[in-house]
Amino acid sequence: MDGSPPPAVYFLSDYGSTDEFVGVVHAVLHRLAPTVPVIDLSHQVPPFDVGSGASMLVRSAPYLGAGVVLAVVDPGVGTDRRAVAIGTTIGPSGGQGVPAGLGASDRPHWLVGPDNGLLIPIAAALGGVDTVVALLPPSRWRGATGPEPGPADHGGPSFDGRDLFAPAVGHLVLGGDPAAIGTVVDPDSLVAGAAPVTGDEHGVEAGASRSDVHTSVAWIDRFGNVQLRLRPQVLDDGGLLVGDRAWVSVADGPGPAGSGRAGGTGGGSAPMVTVRRVSSFGALGTGEMGLMADANGRMALVRNQSSAAHRLALSGPGHRVRIWWHRTEGPRR
Repeated sequence: MDGSPPPAVYFLSDYGSTDEFVGVVHAVLHRLAPTVPVIDLSHQVPPFDVGSGASMLVRSAPYLGAGVVLAVVDPGVGTDRRAVAIGTTIGPSGGQGVPAGLGASDRPHWLVGPDNGLLIPIAAALGGVDTVVALLPPSRWRGATGPEPGPADHGGPSFDGRDLFAPAVGHLVLGGDPAAIGTVVDPDSLVAGAAPVTGDEHGVEAGASRSDVHTSVAWIDRFGNVQLRLRPQVLDDGGLLVGDRAWVSVADGPGPAGSGRAGGTGGGSAPMVTVRRVSSFGALGTGEMGLMADANGRMALVRNQSSAAHRLALSGPGHRVRIWWHRTEGPRR
């Protein structure tokens, strides 16, 4: 043994926690691979929102070890969309989502889910696509054993997480032959990747006495923190330091389903708000708005013990954000 942790299954879906869906998938995986841990990344992806699911996977990529990713955000379930297992490129180092120094054995080798663009961004983050297998139903596997038939096996094709994806994951995470559970297909035939709202996006206007930065919303978490597509260095370079005040306005923009601003009228902008750049939530008074570097290395609009998204009337990613402040010449603190 080299001391490395054993392979795991990393599970993400839009199933939520109200119904039994997540638990049933866990149960199938336990029957097929009882010694393999299943790590739940999230099951609160907004229903049918493939882009948000892709964004969550990309943000998770640097922290995943060996094993298989199981991702189910699947508005096309029951149609002729393909189910796929994507083998990631195996090499001495991974892509942008793999920390420096980690080798091929330290990251997922297989990504399993619908062929709707959900898996392409994380595949790129982990080093790229090497092999693609179009999955067959377990009843048609060649020389491999799927789960024993259950009472639901005669039902409609509306739960591929249980009936197709979980059996494939159980097979692959134990080192099974991918050729036994499907047909190898051309990687170029995959549906184009969803557009996860990640990465950096900003424009800077620097005047003699004022700086403006224009960026957009990447993500809103369950606490109402609003992650921006903006690195702290941009504000550092513009002279907005910790403790300084700035002003923020947010324009209408698309939410997860093009819904516009929550509570908005479909036009205009949200009211201007004052924020203070801080290094922690505790540096703000209760309910005070702030601008802070978050755990993913991006700037975020935050509100101590309250929702910045609610204060700014935001519903989801894509809204345009303007931040501006007065420049101060000479020595700083």
